[in-house]
Amino acid sequence: MTSVFRNKLGEDIFNQKYRHDGCESWSQLAKTLVNDVINGHFPDDVQYEIFKIIRDMKFIPGGRYLYYAGRPVKYFNNCYLLRAEEDTREDWANLSWKSESCLVTGGGIGVDYSVYRPSGSVLSRTGGIASGPVPKMQMVNEIGRHVMQGGSRRSAIYASLNWRHGDITTFLSAKDWHNMPVPGTDHSLWDVKNKDFNFPAPLDQTNISVNYDTEWLLEYFNTGNVGTVFRQNIEQALRTGEPGFSFNFFDREKETLRNACTEVTSEDDSDVCNLGSINLSRIETIEELKNVTELATIFLLCGTLRADLPYEKIYQTRDKNRRLGLGLMGLHEWLIQRQYTYNVVPELHRWLTVYRGQSDSSSRYYADKLEISRPVANRAIAPTGTIGMLAGTTTGIEPVYAVAYKRRYLVDGKRWKYQYAVDHAAKTLIEQYDINPDKIESAIDLAEDYERRIKFQADVQDYVDMAISSTINLPSVDKQSIDIDDFSRTLASYASRLRGFTCYPDGSRGGQPLTSIPYKEVKDKVGKEFDDESHTEVNDVCEITGTGGYCGV
Repeated sequence: MTSVFRNKLGEDIFNQKYRHDGCESWSQLAKTLVNDVINGHFPDDVQYEIFKIIRDMKFIPGGRYLYYAGRPVKYFNNCYLLRAEEDTREDWANLSWKSESCLVTGGGIGVDYSVYRPSGSVLSRTGGIASGPVPKMQMVNEIGRHVMQGGSRRSAIYASLNWRHGDITTFLSAKDWHNMPVPGTDHSLWDVKNKDFNFPAPLDQTNISVNYDTEWLLEYFNTGNVGTVFRQNIEQALRTGEPGFSFNFFDREKETLRNACTEVTSEDDSDVCNLGSINLSRIETIEELKNVTELATIFLLCGTLRADLPYEKIYQTRDKNRRLGLGLMGLHEWLIQRQYTYNVVPELHRWLTVYRGQSDSSSRYYADKLEISRPVANRAIAPTGTIGMLAGTTTGIEPVYAVAYKRRYLVDGKRWKYQYAVDHAAKTLIEQYDINPDKIESAIDLAEDYERRIKFQADVQDYVDMAISSTINLPSVDKQSIDIDDFSRTLASYASRLRGFTCYPDGSRGGQPLTSIPYKEVKDKVGKEFDDESHTEVNDVCEITGTGGYCGV
């Protein structure tokens, strides 16, 4: 039988991250996982059909499901959503306990800090002065720095603050390392971070976003003015990539809680992710999509009955909300298979309609059959970095990052080397579908056409009842050709159709190991190692090797 892995990278990721006793092959892992999760809740024939879609990589559960298959504990959930609930000392301390309790299981966390009073406020009971929410974010960030999640991966943390909060100006620049001098030197924290990606810096374990509510949206609708905070948010994001944008309007205004990668939303403290992704690249017909969606929904429903959780309140919130995060990946490959450009074309609209309709109907029907609460939401599209590479396809809704690139890495902690490589998904497309590499649109190609990327996310969001984790690549900060006011107006015009937005200006962070290279310059050099004397800085390339920890998906 032909290997389910399309390339060596996928097989290496399986062997390094998920292979363990009793799960020595992908098929064995799939069987063990289905036995763990379904656990007698459905007949053997249904269980076998679910096993097949996982075995064939038509549906892949989130990384925590894969990691804990067959293990004594079942921490199947990728992330936990926490709220700073009260502006009290007791809540301040309790938030640290909740954060650490979740992080040690292998799950990331996301926290909305908006309830905490601004810095400088008088504390009536003690006569002291409030430090504000940003120092508390730093405390949680440091917990994450020293907790290896589940003993196996780097912490993943998210923090947000309302746009009207008194400390919003401080928050906007909380990760502006470029303007943070290192005492006793003429360097900034960004300079040092660029030389050593693991050098500690404020909120370096944490992704941050500003929460925008109905009041902001109505003011924009009435005046056409995005407001000072939004524009400052844009200006900072175009330089450093953060803060991102969290949009919560009308009936979803209280859903400010997000997981670490921001695709799961909630208004309830101690809510939980429950992730799995349909791999569109391996599904041939719309009828097959309907069947896979139904079976995947059954799997995630059963996951809410089987997963172990860090503390009692999360069990209570899960039983009430029972969120299912059924997502998609391989979407760009699906488009390329059909010779479409990177747009939500009419055929894709039809497929997304089936994805939405079948997941809604299946979750209601099978929740009633199991005599459990109906899920309050069913769909969230995760970034699927690791499992996308495992399946050898494009991740989430993202386009191919770059068809070909140069990858730098450190040898013995001292010497830089580099290799040329072809993107794993692009290589499959070129070889399997005889696609002209020059015709494959990449994230780098689309960096100048940011409205097309924003519109694509909005068009898919119309079918998703939670959110989409997607990062839009933008030109280098040194060659910034984007007008801040035009970008602000463009993003604001789509805000009502989005739940969130993040961007990555090329070169804005230390540790970036990839440089896009034309395919014709790379194809004859793949796998060869070269000395790189043009770089002396030390960076972390964990995201490229697949050993990093962004939600583990």
